[in-house]
Amino acid sequence: MAGFILEAAGTALEEVRSRRPLIHELTNVVTVNDCANITLAVGGRPAMTCSIREVAEMAAAADALVLNLGTLQEHTLEAMHVAAAAAARYGTPIVLDPVGAGGTAWRTGAAGGIIKNYPVAVIRGNASEIQALAAGGKSGVNPGVDSDDKEEADSAGIRKLSTTLGAVIAVTGAVDIVSDGKRTLYCKNGTPLLPYVTGTGCMTTALIGTYAAVTDPFTAALAGILSMGIAGERAVAGRLGTGPGTLHALLMDEIYTLNSETLVSSGKVVAEDE
Repeated sequence: MAGFILEAAGTALEEVRSRRPLIHELTNVVTVNDCANITLAVGGRPAMTCSIREVAEMAAAADALVLNLGTLQEHTLEAMHVAAAAAARYGTPIVLDPVGAGGTAWRTGAAGGIIKNYPVAVIRGNASEIQALAAGGKSGVNPGVDSDDKEEADSAGIRKLSTTLGAVIAVTGAVDIVSDGKRTLYCKNGTPLLPYVTGTGCMTTALIGTYAAVTDPFTAALAGILSMGIAGERAVAGRLGTGPGTLHALLMDEIYTLNSETLVSSGKVVAEDE
């Protein structure tokens, strides 16, 4: 299965570059510029509209909708609901990044409300955020947005959550896991430097959203995660002294020069049943 899905990811990248899909992103103020640029670098067209006066129209016109709860405010949450409702009406795939879920009751409830009310295609988070959702919205366990979990996420719990929510679950960490409840993949690309660059998780979600515009949610989740992991590896390869600042700039270059052949040949993907 791993070989087949890698080929599908490569094909999805070619589709993105050919079709240049419009990606509507309601994301956080810390990473909005990075998310827009990474979307451009992979081949999409970002629209970062967040005014409640126009999000429904933009979501209806877009090829995918990305919702990121990072710097959540009452007005941005309201706009997300309006955009998600429009996306649901028009069949636009929705990708959710439940940033900080498990940290506070309001934030955790906000993530749960979106998941409950709209057909979310992919949920991308770190282990703590996904565990909070799996625990039924338990809060107070992850006050920050960066996971400090040392262990891999529980694949059985991820499969169950995916089945329960009807969404592909993508957990990023030392080893990334993607599951649709029936198929589960472990992705081992990346570099230990990635967590030192603010927004790599948000950028990964933006990549997933871009791929979701041209392929199925499972392939989109894998392609987005692989793109970031491989780009990180290539950014530090052969460059002595590379630090977070340099990596930040190089990630954009590596995503821009990424091709389908590299995705297939460099992807370190293992299926759970293999």
